[in-house]
Order: sequence, then structure tokens, then C-alpha cells
Amino acid sequence: MSHDASTLEHTIRRIADNEEIRDVLIRYAMAIDARDWRLLHDVFTADGVANYGELAGVHEGPDAVGQACHQALSGLDSSQHLITNITIRHDGDDSASTVCYFHAQHYLVDSRGGNTYVVAGTYRDRLTRTVTGWRIAYRTLETTWTDGDSSVFELAQARLAEREADD
Repeated sequence: MSHDASTLEHTIRRIADNEEIRDVLIRYAMAIDARDWRLLHDVFTADGVANYGELAGVHEGPDAVGQACHQALSGLDSSQHLITNITIRHDGDDSASTVCYFHAQHYLVDSRGGNTYVVAGTYRDRLTRTVTGWRIAYRTLETTWTDGDSSVFELAQARLAEREADD
């Protein structure tokens, strides 16, 4: 194979890897907004960690991440997590680091007003290539700013507890 063909093949593989990595980051947001906790197995490695800091602590494995997200989000009426400004740095053929911004809107219908809480910040991720594709091995959430009524989470958790008690 000529040098040019080898360089072209490497470039094409890197472009494909970057697209798959972007897809994993976006799949995370879609999974939690759809409350599809099983989809997190297509986002995190089996021992992948999500470090949500003061917002929700540290959780290891897709099931634990899903449980933490379930507790935080399932009592809400809706949420929307947007991922943007994705940068990718490859640390070899099978590992990469990403930084991306997120904007997470949380909504709860409540007669007292103050129905929304917005969290904006940065996700810093380490990803690894697995036999099933790129997955997050370690995610850190860094909050930049918040706006609105953070008590929507307490109300949402109380509603979730009521629903689960009725089941």
C-alpha cells in the first residue's frame, strides 16, 4: 500500500470514529430524555463511570447510571438535554477524550409556579473502543450555571415515590 493510500485510510477511519463518538454522546442525551435506561448500555462501558458531582454523585456501570438518572428525572413531566461544541482528541487507535457543552432543561407541571430548572455546563469524557463500538469509560459533569427552581427535582422525586408506591 502506498503512503498516500495509507494516509487516506487512516483519515477515513478517524472521520468514522469521530462520527461514532459524537453519536454516543448524543445517544446519552436521547436515552435519558426518553427514559430508556437500557440504552445506556450502548453509551457506557460495563464499568463506565458517571461523575455528576454535587448534582447526583458518582455511579459505576450503566445500570447504576440509569438508576441515578431514573431517580432524578422520571418524576419530571419532561426534560431536554442538548449536546453541542463537541471536541474530540484521540489518545491512540482505541481511546479518545471529548469535551462538549450541555444545556439541560427540566420541566415539572406545578400550580405553585417555578416549573423549570436549567443546568448548563460541560461534559468531559474518556472513551474507549469496545467490540461493540465506542463507549464512555468515564464521564465528568461540570456545572457552569443554573437557572430556575431546583426544587422541581424534590417535587419530581416525591411524585416518583408516590407512583412507585401505587404500583
